[in-house]
Amino acid sequence: MTRLHIHSERHLVARIGWLRAAVMGANDGIVSTASLIIGVAAASTQSGDALVAGTAGLVAGAMSMAAGEYVSVSSQQDTETADIERERGELADDNDAEIEELAGIYMGRGLDAETAGIVARQLMAHDALGAHARDELGISAFTTARPVQAALTSAATFSVGAALPLAMVLVAPAERLPVVVAVASLLFLALLGAVGARAGGASLWRGSVRVTVWGAIAMALTAAIGAMVGTAV
Repeated sequence: MTRLHIHSERHLVARIGWLRAAVMGANDGIVSTASLIIGVAAASTQSGDALVAGTAGLVAGAMSMAAGEYVSVSSQQDTETADIERERGELADDNDAEIEELAGIYMGRGLDAETAGIVARQLMAHDALGAHARDELGISAFTTARPVQAALTSAATFSVGAALPLAMVLVAPAERLPVVVAVASLLFLALLGAVGARAGGASLWRGSVRVTVWGAIAMALTAAIGAMVGTAV
C-alpha cells in the first residue's frame, strides 16, 4: 500500500465556510450588544434600561445576522450555479475547445503543452464539469456556498456572543455597569480572537489584538454618544 492511500491530511481551508460565519457572528454579538448596553448605561442610571436594550439587541441582531448571511451567501450560490450551468452548456457544444481551454490553464501553471493536454483529457474523461468548476471557475467542495449553514452558524454564534455582555448587566452594580461590561467584553473579544486564530491556524496574538482593538473603538464611541445624550436629556 502506498503512502498516498494511508496518509490522510486535514486542511484548515475546509473550515472556511463555517469559521468565517462563526467568528463574525460571535464578534458582532459581543461588540454590538456591549456597545448598545454601554451607550444606554451611559445615558441612564437604570440597569433595567440596559437589560431591555441588550435583550432586544440580542434577538434583533441574531435574526438580522441569519437573514443577512442567508441572502448574501444565497447570492453567491446563485452565481456559482449560473456559472456551472453555462460551463455545462459549453462542454456540450464544443468539448474539444474546453479541453484546450483546460490545458491552457495547466500550461499557465507550469506544465508543458503535451503534459497539460494529457492531464486535461484525463481529468475531463473522469469529471469534465468538476474539472472546469475547480480549475477554471475556482469552485471547490471547500469554498462552495452553503446559505443555510452560514445563516444558522451566524445566528447561533451571535446569540452566544451577545449573551456574554448581557450577563454582565445581571451581576454588575448599576453605577459601574459601563466599565464592567466594557472590560468583560474586551476580555471576551480577546478570547474569541484567539480561538478563531487557533481554529484557522493563525497567530493567537494577532487574532486577539485585531478583534479587541476594533471592539474597544466601537464601545468607546457608543459610550461617548450615550454620555452626551444623557447629559443633554
